[in-house]
Amino acid sequence: MMSERFLRRALILWAIAALAAGIVASLKGADFAANWIWGVGAAPVIAALGVSIARDLLAGRMGVDAVALISMAAALVLGANLVAVVVAVMYAGGTVLEDFAVARAERELKALVGRAPRIAHRRRDQTVEEILAEDIRQDDVVLVKAGEIVPVDGILLSPVASLDESALTGEPIPVIRSAGEGVRSGAVNAGETFEMRTTATAVESTYAGIVRLVTAAQTAKAPFIRMADRYALLLLPVTLVLAGGAWLVSGDALRGLAVLVASTPCPLILAAPVAFIAGVSRAAKQGILMKGGGPIEALARVHTVLFDKTGTLTVGGARLVAVETAPGETADEVLRLAASLEQASQHTVAAAIVSAARARGLGLEIPQSVRETLGSGVEGTIGDKTVRAGSATLVYGNRRQEEWATRVSRRASWRAALCVFVSKDDRVIGALLLADELRRETPRALQALRAAGVSRMVMVTGDRAEAAETMAAALDLDAVLSERSPSEKVEAVANEQRQHPAMMVGDGINDAPALAAAGVGVAMGARGATASSEAAEVVILVDRLDRVADAVKIARRTRSIARQSIVAGMALSGVAMVAAAFGALTPVAAAITQEGIDVLVILNALRALFSGERTSPRSLAISPEALREEHDTLDQGLNRLREITDALDDASGERAISLITEANALVQRSVVVHERRDEASVYPRLSAQLTDPSALAAMSRAHREIDHLARLLLRLSTGLRAEDADRYLVRDAQRIIESIEALVRLHNAQEEDIYEQAMPT
Repeated sequence: MMSERFLRRALILWAIAALAAGIVASLKGADFAANWIWGVGAAPVIAALGVSIARDLLAGRMGVDAVALISMAAALVLGANLVAVVVAVMYAGGTVLEDFAVARAERELKALVGRAPRIAHRRRDQTVEEILAEDIRQDDVVLVKAGEIVPVDGILLSPVASLDESALTGEPIPVIRSAGEGVRSGAVNAGETFEMRTTATAVESTYAGIVRLVTAAQTAKAPFIRMADRYALLLLPVTLVLAGGAWLVSGDALRGLAVLVASTPCPLILAAPVAFIAGVSRAAKQGILMKGGGPIEALARVHTVLFDKTGTLTVGGARLVAVETAPGETADEVLRLAASLEQASQHTVAAAIVSAARARGLGLEIPQSVRETLGSGVEGTIGDKTVRAGSATLVYGNRRQEEWATRVSRRASWRAALCVFVSKDDRVIGALLLADELRRETPRALQALRAAGVSRMVMVTGDRAEAAETMAAALDLDAVLSERSPSEKVEAVANEQRQHPAMMVGDGINDAPALAAAGVGVAMGARGATASSEAAEVVILVDRLDRVADAVKIARRTRSIARQSIVAGMALSGVAMVAAAFGALTPVAAAITQEGIDVLVILNALRALFSGERTSPRSLAISPEALREEHDTLDQGLNRLREITDALDDASGERAISLITEANALVQRSVVVHERRDEASVYPRLSAQLTDPSALAAMSRAHREIDHLARLLLRLSTGLRAEDADRYLVRDAQRIIESIEALVRLHNAQEEDIYEQAMPT
């Protein structure tokens, strides 16, 4: 491949040099030398083209290149060497340009293969020896140390193991395996050292299978075929008949040559590559890397999109979604103590807990006497208090859970969340719920894909059915395929691909085989998912799912422009051919005319550099980024409203009054101020930027409803006394607070969608 590219570049340089040298000789009056130089310049291009056409014919293909060969050869035979070298420059330049458009980035599996474990620790009697992973045999006893990758498949011998299986399933939260359960290669030991008995060799194990799947799927890919070739069967016979007819009728061979030159298919050769290069450049400006021209055509034909869940539709990794408290406790204190303790833990969710506490501005303390129990949790001393954070078994021991804790466990179950209980001096004070969350832009991204012409969207994930279906319920999906291994993902992609052109979107190593098997693979590569990025034809370099819809739109516009350019080139060439047939164009004039057609076609193809949408300078009262920051700040208050609603379940008297008063103060100080400012100053300016300003009417209606609920809460909380806080008042307060929290969250999401639409692309 590299030798062919080098040859093509050498040919264009040779032809250009010969054309220039011949022109210099002609200007000096050495016409014979000039004609000879031009002939020498065209000859290598003709020879290389002849070999290429012969090879294509043997493979059963025919392209428009045959017209270029005939016109150059005829020009040499008739002594019109200037015409021959001009056509040679046109043709050779087109092939070099096409190389840049269709060349794909090399798909090396360095990251995938590099991650594969090479060293293992095998136990023999009372000693442990370090061996190569490839030397492991079935039924060996292997030790996997903390942080190491499991080298082969096996059965767990130790009582318990905490495994990060995200490389295999995409699920970010570690799973706990007990003695006797299977352990798959490629998983990371997220806990303490454990022992396992191997059930397969390195070559036969799960991770090696992933590498093989990627390699097999990649080698099965068909190369990209030039769009211009599809018109060859029409152009070639028409050209030959017209050129032959012009020669026979006029008796002038040069008139036939003029027809051949006028029909030289450079518009066809150049149109698609130039449009594709422009489309690739356009995509790059938006953080979308397309590996050549092939993915553009594949994206333009996409009918079905399959999504991985974790890290693609969701943010990926555990996030704190709720802090549940025991009666009389505060959420900030529960989170502060847990985060202080988790600073000393290496568990995957520890970082999420610490990060959430710091985001709230909580002051953390350095823990002392920390002891981590594998698969259960961590305990230590914070100040003069003994704190535990982990499973219910660690925190409660043999004690029975309180009613509030039972409700928390139930909530964690239906929300597919991990529950971390927290105790202080043997008294359980609260629990943290951690789960994955939808990306903020996911609903908008899926809507944009529908608008771009995608007909079917499917989630395919290694995650549990409950978690997948809960997430999918909030999205416009046509199907959900859960608990799928990498090989089953490949099968799902292949099934969809057999019915319609399919695209797979993923971000992890476990997605690499499916990405490689799809008609076009799109990797969310902003966070360094190297293996999936190398397996995909398209890589999203920014952490935004809506860029997938942008990629489809760019591809469809680019393909449409390429087709327009080809049709326009054919039409203009047809007019020039007819003019040449009637003697209106000499061969040289035909070559010049053809160059003009080339310029027009290329200029049209370059329209793919632009979005095609009319944009005008826009000045919003606040940028979408600043709006999201405001909403992030507002979310902290909404989270507190949710905590207050939960706390009111068991509150009465002064405690209930205090919570309702706090909720009212938070709503009046934060929510109401934000919504009224938007309605008074932001929406009037935003309305002027929208194609359909009436879209803001529903948003203004939401403002009025939020304001109405805030007034109700204000009236309910004004002048309350402890004796007023009966169960009916508490229930009314809960309903109002819950309504405000839910409505504001939905309203914020819709507001961000509208802002994104109002900004120029």
